[in-house]
Amino acid sequence: MQSKKISDGSLVKSYINGDEACLEILIKRHQHKLYSFIFSKVQNRDITEDIFQDTFIKVIRTLKRGSYNEEGKFLPWVMRITHNLIIDHFRKSNRMPTFNNTGDFDIFSVLGDDSLNAENQLIKDQILNDVKELVKELPEEQKEVLVMRIYKNMSFKEISENTGVSINTALGRMRYALINLRKLIEKHNIVLVN
Repeated sequence: MQSKKISDGSLVKSYINGDEACLEILIKRHQHKLYSFIFSKVQNRDITEDIFQDTFIKVIRTLKRGSYNEEGKFLPWVMRITHNLIIDHFRKSNRMPTFNNTGDFDIFSVLGDDSLNAENQLIKDQILNDVKELVKELPEEQKEVLVMRIYKNMSFKEISENTGVSINTALGRMRYALINLRKLIEKHNIVLVN
């Protein structure tokens, strides 16, 4: 069979229906892209290998459970799994052991490491995305004020003029939006890092 012509979606269906060889074709087809993506974030071949393996273990489990429903969007789905595993890796490794600043080892050489900044940026990006999703759960008028204030950087006077409510009402809505957002963050166990 000519695997180049078969779509990802067809391969996934065939694999779910018991054709194990189809998974191998999918892995080979996307291996380079996924591996490069992981390595660009973690900069370590062993960790890249581990995350790559973990990605496909998750893919296989999801497919075997019958929980896959990403019609024709196999690669973006796998990339999302990979991205989440990279985030998990950095969250776990962020609990760095403490070192005494004695001997040849210099803690500041580690803290100044660019890869740590990249890790933190990746984690912050994920948190920002998580929070943006939670903002969508707020009541409409609270969401409107919060978006204008935080994402559009508008003053409360401008918000008041745009929404047709008093400045005090806009302030009140913002206050409730932040209270509700805090509750949602706790409910969804999102850990905010500095």
